[in-house]
Order: sequence, then structure tokens, then C-alpha cells
Amino acid sequence: MSADSFSLEYLGISNQNIYRNLSRAKLYQEAILHEEGAAISDLGGLMLRSGAKTGRSPQDKRVVRVDGLTDDVWWGKINIPLERRNYEINRERAIDYFNSVKRVYVFDGFAGWAPEYRLKVRVICTRPYHALFMQNMLIRPTAEQLADFDTPDFTIMNAGRFPANRHTEQMSSKTSIDLDFERNELTILGTEYAGEMKKGVFTVMHYLMPKQDVFSMHCSANEGDEGDVSLFFGLSGTGKTTLSADPRRHLIGDDEHCWSNDGVFNIEGGCYAKAIGLSKEKEPEIYNAIRFGSVLENVIYDEATHVVDFDNSSITENTRVAYPIEFIDNAKIPCVGGHPKNIIFLTYDAFGVLPPVSKLTPEQAMYHFISGYTAKVAGTEMGVTEPQATFSACFGGAFLVLHPARYAEMLAAKMQQHGATVWMVNTGMTGGGYGVGQRMSLKHTRAIIDAIHDGSLEGVDFVQDPVFGVSVPQEVPHVPSTILNPRSTWTDGAAYDAASRKLAGLFNRNFEQYSEGASREVAEAGPKA
Repeated sequence: MSADSFSLEYLGISNQNIYRNLSRAKLYQEAILHEEGAAISDLGGLMLRSGAKTGRSPQDKRVVRVDGLTDDVWWGKINIPLERRNYEINRERAIDYFNSVKRVYVFDGFAGWAPEYRLKVRVICTRPYHALFMQNMLIRPTAEQLADFDTPDFTIMNAGRFPANRHTEQMSSKTSIDLDFERNELTILGTEYAGEMKKGVFTVMHYLMPKQDVFSMHCSANEGDEGDVSLFFGLSGTGKTTLSADPRRHLIGDDEHCWSNDGVFNIEGGCYAKAIGLSKEKEPEIYNAIRFGSVLENVIYDEATHVVDFDNSSITENTRVAYPIEFIDNAKIPCVGGHPKNIIFLTYDAFGVLPPVSKLTPEQAMYHFISGYTAKVAGTEMGVTEPQATFSACFGGAFLVLHPARYAEMLAAKMQQHGATVWMVNTGMTGGGYGVGQRMSLKHTRAIIDAIHDGSLEGVDFVQDPVFGVSVPQEVPHVPSTILNPRSTWTDGAAYDAASRKLAGLFNRNFEQYSEGASREVAEAGPKA
């Protein structure tokens, strides 16, 4: 039995072997003793596998429909409704599973660094790996805060090793990730991928924060020595974590933030970085964060030395490392900042037609924020084996609970109030589309970000892209001018023109679903096919 008299009886969980808020060392010990395949890397990170699922399963996410409470939910493919009766069936399966296992682990933490908006989150799981993962990803309370934790604001019940019954009404598979805003619970069945817990918390904040006039954002954030804050929007694989981990700037956070009347604050207490292709030379900040307390997911390592082969994707392209944010040497603790000066939309353009960097008008910023163009990067979601062009509203459509226009309106208001400049940076293909061209050099992308931050682009000449209408700088320090005009990087100009028109058409067709909720100026700020 655990050291204290803590009980989960209030949830119907009567298991007596509950291990609450164990230290990192204890969770390492529990994992090595009880997790199949658990090992410690030569750098000190705990290595585990997430089972059959190595990415999120968005098609299995459900939101419990509650009349009078969830009327403002953006129902559809993102938020699939679940009736109360069916949720209770899944919840009971989870509780029965917790009562049948030998050990249950609990971690209590916070979501949100701003005390006035902080959410108390309780995580209940059966794998030490999951407890350590969420200990890294949530904000770790002090001993005094834990003593006053009491009833949580939100509870995650991760019974992912136990499947949902696929014959239960409204189930699409043996996996179900169910969010209930009435009980304030997330119940997970049929997937052991830890990212479902992280994104579950984010989804909750995406619902609750706008109700308090706080703009919730899928972005990373950092701050310069002069207090200038930059936001980096983009889906997984576009470079949010890599580009925000800048040794010359202070990291506020790598993925999930809110923008209140006081400025920006991180939702999380840690970072969840892609590990595929990781090297100390290319990404020293992330590489050096792999130490005792970090979690390495689904990596391949040498059995004798436990040296990780970061280039090996035989399990998944979506290998990951999770670590507390203080493992980044220049992290800003507490993770809060002022109002942003620069907003950067990171886009993985699989077509290879967007410029490496461009400046957007306010109307263009709204258009591209609502559109959220990028590509699904291999391994981030189940069944995605190569990049696919896609549009994800607000650069995080999978996590939106309210209609995208609600978030877009909040961004517009914040931009206008605080005078932020919006840039679009293509971290995807150049010289051709996927399979023909090559990915944009990280060295050049870093130089572009540096130029945005140090003001080098303020005095240069810009030209307007003939199709997308964005303003493209004609020179960027330490970046070859030949790559700034994407057409010149293609050997076949006619093929570029065709690809550009094709992508413009995809933009326009995608935006039709939002045109009624957008102003004429925003709708006309899109590309001209």
C-alpha cells in the first residue's frame, strides 16, 4: 500500500495499492520492475514503448453531449458526440479495470502557470511510464500546494491497457478517448499512447479559457532579453519545439499557451519533442534535456550500451522525448511573458511552393490562421506514413472545442490591441514537392527566425507573391537570396506554376466552410488561383 491513506473510493476505485505522487526515482524503479521492456538510456532517460498505438487516434475521440452545457461545442468530425449512457459504460469499464490491477498510480499537477487561471488535474493510470510522463508535462506542485490540493478540477482516468467494447453504441473501435465536461473527466480506453493525456488537458483548456476571455493557442513561445515575446503556431512536425528552443532566447513553452489581458502563459510544465533524427549538433537544447527524469518513447537502442539510435524509425516516425521544462537551460520559470511582438505561422508545405518567409497583412493573418495549412507528418497520427497536405483550423483543429471563428476573433482582437506582426515561415519543401525537392535547411530557417527577432527585415524590400499575395523579403541575412523566391528553386517553372495554382485552389475550397463567418476582407485575403 502507498505511504499515505489516500483513497479513490469517491470514484468507485477501491484498489488498495495506490501509489500517489511518487518521485522520479521511485517511478523509474516501478517501471524497471513492472514495465515490460523498460530500460534506461545511456543519457539517463527512461525508455518505454507505448504499445500498438504510437500516435494519437483523433477518430476515436468523443465528447459527452450534455444539454445546456455543451450547446456551444463545435460538433462534427473533431468533436464527435457521445451520449451519457455510452460514456457511463466506458467509465465503468475503466473503473473495473483499475480495481482489477495490482497497482494504480496517481499524479496531481497543475495546468496553467498563471495562478488565476490554473487548473488542478489528477491523473490516474496503471503504468509508471504514464505517471512520469504527466509529472513531466503538468506543472509540479510544491509540498504546500499538494497539501491543499484536495478535490481536482479535472480528472484523467487512463485505463488504456483495457479496450472499449466495440459493440457499445457510438464506438468506432476498441479505442475510445472520452471527454465529459459535466463530470470534468477524461476516460481513456484501448490506447497507451501518452500523448492522449497531454492533448486531453489541452482540449479542456481550449474549452474553458475562452469562457474567461483568455485566448488558448496551439503554439510555442519564447522571449528575448528585452522582453519581446514571439509565438510559433504550427502542427506537430513543423518545428515549434525546435525553433522555440533558441539558446539566445528564453523558452516560455513549446506547445500549449494562453494569451490573457496580462500576457502569455504556458499551460504545461514540460516539453514533448519529436526525437526522430535528433542530434546534439542540430538540436543541442533538446538533446541535452535527455537526462534522468526524461521519458523516451518508442526508440530503438543498442542492447549492450543503451545508446539510442535516433535515426531508427522501425517502430514509428513519431519517436518522442518528454522532459520538464527546467531541463532546458534557458527556460523562463515561471513560464509567463508579456504580450507578443511577433507571431510566426510555421507551415510544412509539402507542395514546395510557399516562400521560406513572408509577412502577412492582418486580413491575411486571419485567413491563414483559420485555414491552418500544413502537412500531416509521418507517424504523428496512426495510419499516416508520409506527409499529406492538410488544413487544420487555428493550427490545431484536432483540439478545438468551440467553432474556429471564436478563436480567430480572439486572435484578431489581441493582434489589434497589441500591434503584433505576423509572419509565415515554410519549414517544408523547396525546389519541388515532396519526393522531388528537399526539406528547407534548418540552418536557413533559424537565420530567418533570427532576422525576424533582431529587426533585420524591417528595412529590406518586399515583393508580393503573385498567387498568395503575401509580402516576400528580397534579402535575409545568412540566407541565399535564390531560395527566397520559391519558383526560382524549381528546375521547371511551369511545373511550379501548376503546383502553386493547385495549392491555391485547395486553400479556396477549404475556406468555403468558414466564409459565412468571415468578413469580406478576410475571405478576399486568400490566394488567387
